[in-house]
Amino acid sequence: MKKIFNKVFNKVDFLMAVFKNRVTSFIENIYLKLIGVEIGNNCSFRGWTSFKMSNNSNIKIGKECRFNSKTTSNRIGIRHKCMITTFGNDARLQIGSNSGFSGVSIGCFKNIVIGNNVNVGANVLITDSDWHLDDPRVSGPKPVFIGDNVWLGYGVVVMKGVTIGENTIIGINSVVTKDIPANAIAAGNPCKVIKLMQSTNS
Repeated sequence: MKKIFNKVFNKVDFLMAVFKNRVTSFIENIYLKLIGVEIGNNCSFRGWTSFKMSNNSNIKIGKECRFNSKTTSNRIGIRHKCMITTFGNDARLQIGSNSGFSGVSIGCFKNIVIGNNVNVGANVLITDSDWHLDDPRVSGPKPVFIGDNVWLGYGVVVMKGVTIGENTIIGINSVVTKDIPANAIAAGNPCKVIKLMQSTNS
């Protein structure tokens, strides 16, 4: 009997989630187009993603991207909704197609480019700045480039001026402060290459 109830409950919960996600996605897509975000077809939103755009900035999102902001939907745990922000004039944030995000924070002051088929684990931070721009001890924003097919594990921090090559995996809770080459497995604080893999394009 318990198995039957559990099966029924899970099915009802699944159907309710699908309905809510479709409604949220429909509304969020309209909202993003109204505020000037360039968004491709079939992007989906589980829970509400927070978008804030500064004047004269630009956000471009490819098709079939997924944003998960529902804290209990990912059983590894999502601490907060996805938060996508551009700061200052002329900030440019570009996200490729078929990329997925869970509870991500992206802070773009100048230029962040995220490729296609990028998987971003829960509670990741991607930023091209130290944020406190009025502090004379820090330098200005530096561009961030994340290649195609990159996988960023849970809790990764990608700092300003970093390039991560295509097909690379960054391990859980790593802090990426320097460039990581393509086809690598890297981890740690600071993040370092552990192993180079054979290119999937060969």
